[in-house]
Parts: sequence; C-alpha cells; structure tokens
Amino acid sequence: MSPGALRLAEADNVGVAVLSLDPGAPLPGGAAASAPIPPGHKVALRPIRAGEPVIKYGQPIGVASHVIAPGDHVHTHNLAYQGRLEAAPVRRMTRAPSDGAASFQGYRRAHGRVGTRNFIGVITSVNCSATVARRIADHFTPERLGAFPHVDGVVAFTHGTGCGLAHGGVGLANLRRTIAGYARHPNFAGVLVVGLGCEVNRTDDLFADAGLEAPEHVRMLVIQDAGGTRAAIAAGIAAVEAMLPAADAARRERMPASALTVGLQCGGSDGYSGVTANPALGLAVDRLVAAGGTAILSETPEVFGAEQLLLSRAASPEVAAALVAKLDWWEEHAARGGADLNNNPSPGNLKGGLTTILEKSLGAVAKAGASPLVAVIDYAAPLSASGLVFMDSPGYDPVSATGQIASGANLIVFTTGRGSVFGSKPAPTLKVSSNPTLTAAMPDDIDVDAGRVLTGERSLAQIGDELFEAMLAAASGRRTASELEGLGDAEFIPWTPGPTL
Repeated sequence: MSPGALRLAEADNVGVAVLSLDPGAPLPGGAAASAPIPPGHKVALRPIRAGEPVIKYGQPIGVASHVIAPGDHVHTHNLAYQGRLEAAPVRRMTRAPSDGAASFQGYRRAHGRVGTRNFIGVITSVNCSATVARRIADHFTPERLGAFPHVDGVVAFTHGTGCGLAHGGVGLANLRRTIAGYARHPNFAGVLVVGLGCEVNRTDDLFADAGLEAPEHVRMLVIQDAGGTRAAIAAGIAAVEAMLPAADAARRERMPASALTVGLQCGGSDGYSGVTANPALGLAVDRLVAAGGTAILSETPEVFGAEQLLLSRAASPEVAAALVAKLDWWEEHAARGGADLNNNPSPGNLKGGLTTILEKSLGAVAKAGASPLVAVIDYAAPLSASGLVFMDSPGYDPVSATGQIASGANLIVFTTGRGSVFGSKPAPTLKVSSNPTLTAAMPDDIDVDAGRVLTGERSLAQIGDELFEAMLAAASGRRTASELEGLGDAEFIPWTPGPTL
C-alpha cells in the first residue's frame, strides 16, 4: 500500500486509488500519478503496451486500447473489452475451520425448515389480481395487528405477468417456481394465493407444475369464483384473519447456523466493492458454510470472465459443466439481442471506477468466499444441497434476489459501493457499504461499513467476522436498516424470459 493507492495482487499492472490522487502522488512501485485519479479508479503502475492485458486482482480485465504510461488514469478511454481473456491459474481454495457452535434464534416450521421472520403473505398468480391482493394486505394495519404482536406483518407480493405466457415455456415455469417457492418459504406462517380464474398461471396448477406439494398453511382465492372484486377482498381478509392466531403462536428458539440460507447480492458496485465489501462477505460466507449453512451466489452475467474462480473449486465435473452451460446461454442470449455481456456495467459502476464486465465480475465473485461450489440450480429452483450453491439469474438485483428467496434464502446480504435502497420481504436484507464516504452519505441504509478496511480501522478478517455475527443477529430478529426504512414491499420481481403473447 502507498499513501493513496493499492496494488491488489503482485501481477497487477494497475492499482486502485484509495482517495482522490493529485498529479505527482506516489504509487506502489515508485511511479507517480500523472493526472488526477478519482477515488476507486485505476492508475497504471508500469508501462502497458497497446493490446496488452490490463491486470487487476491478478487477472486480465481487458486490454489497453492505447499505450498507457505509468501514473496514467486507466478507464474507458484507454481500456477495452475484447471478450473472455485467458485467465491466470487459480489456486484451489480450502475450507474454513468448522464452526458448529454458531446459532441464531429462528422459527421452526412444520415442514422442517427454519424461518427468520414471521409474516403472512398474500401472493398473486397474475397481475389482474394485484389490486385485490394489495387491498387485502392493506387492511391489516399496525393497529389491527396490535393483538398479534408476534406477527411481523401481512404483505402483498404482486407482479406484472401471469397471463400471455407460453404454455410449457421457461417464463411460465420460472413464475410458477417463484410463486411456489415463496408460498413454501419458512418466513411465512401463512399464505393466501390470489388468482383471477382465467389466467395462464392458474392457481390449481401452481404447485403441481412446479413439481411440489401445496403446504398446509397455503390457501387459494379465485376472484371470479368469489363473486368479483369486493367479495374477493372480503373473503381474503377473512382468510388472513383465520391465519393470525396460529401465526401469533409461533416463537423463536435456538437454531444451528446450518439452518441459515443466505442470498448474496451486490448492486451499485464501485471500484472498492471487490476490495472491501465483497471479499469481507466472502469470509463470512466461508464461516457460514463451515457451520453447515448455505449461501446462494447468483447474477450469472456478473460471473462472466471470473468463472475460473468458481470452476477451480467445483465439487464435480458435472457442477463445473452446469455453470459453463449457464454462462454460454447468457452470452448467446445477449448476442441475440444485439448486445454483449460488457453492456452490464451501469453508469454508476463506470463512475465508481469499474470499466469492464470482467473487472466487475472478478469483484462480484469475491462474495462467494473460498468454499467449494456444490451445486448449480435453475432460477427459483429448490435447493438441492447445502454449502455454496449457484443459482442462475439476471444481474438485475431485485429479479435475482426474488429467485434466491424463492429457492429458500431466509436472509439476503447486499453489498453496495454507490448506494442502494434495496430491501426484501419476507427475507430481510442486510446492507454492506464498500467505502466510508457512502456510509456517511447514506447512514440510514447501511448496516455494516466495510470501508473501514480502506482507512485501516479494521482488517478484512475483522469485517468478515463482524458480518457473520450481523447475519446471525439479523436472522435472530434484529431489524436491518432496510426493514427500519420500511423497504421490501415492491421488490418482488420474478424473472419470466420468453415471449408475452
């Protein structure tokens, strides 16, 4: 480390500015900044020829489009994406020490899984039933729920599809898996599914088509059968009222950390995300997996170019092949739309110092720690193993997190560098900042400041331990920043690829 820049790996030919660098600021290796370098952005540490790979994290993130001199700012003006590049060898990681004593206070459900919250859900099969579902949920104000203090709330989960989807298509299959996964989620004590009656995504086919059985705590309401809007709202309110006493009787009890399933998300990433927040989360994930718990990594386009970090520790050749197949599909999918996966970095990512999808992916994969990759599953599919699991999804945060919750995540941990106001229900979101500037600017939205690594106040290992303890505390009922802000009612967005007919 120099006074103002970090070299992240010995092979790197660029460093990361820890703070704004003025011309002449010293850099690792003896060079000096030749221009102003914004915080989180890259600066050349040695000469880089045109066409030569630019190396960060010990891996290529693109090639120099022009000659780059030591001290130059390295970004979109002189760093180009040219598809997948040959990766450097990756050392196979090892398991973290076992942590079987870790525990949290959770809800033991009849089907054997464990909840971290105690909601009643009102879920729509189709957009046509959205207003009815919301009016049912809105009836249950805090005042009306005052007699049921152990119920976290009645929440409506609505979406913009459910009809016009191809029978037998992947879009309908994804939607049904998502709704069935939410209905079976252990953070619900009761669920009411509201349909219209003539939609493609019919309520009577919902669980059978997803290959699942309808849980006992799920009730169905069809608006056309109930007698229309007003009658359906009244029937829905009565159905939820009947669920409340049993839901209120639930109590937390000590559960092993092996009962915790965490969805891993990053959004509004910056040049620090892969330096502080994501690797610190990776250390917490390793502790969770060592304790027998499960972590779900997703956002397939944001693994592209960094897949070697996962393939090198796949539990079997079949798991590795499944991940490669997902990546190949996404590359072809982007090409069919006249794009490539380098279109993924957002304007905020670019402003924060990230230049190519390869660079973004290398930082994003750090969330997965060093544990073996034990399974690759489809979007919103039920978990098939415990440990580190990859779930296929777009890189769009709410869509990805929706799939993770449907797969069984009872907690989401979300890292951000630019700032995010994401929240989720029924699984709460724990927010992690990559830099202290963001934490100071948006203090009500951040739970853990990983940016203290940059200031030297904490090490990555210390932030990782703090994150693990914060995960257990949130799972035990401690309200997260997003919950205190009332977020999570509008972030249910299932992924339904394919034509709307």
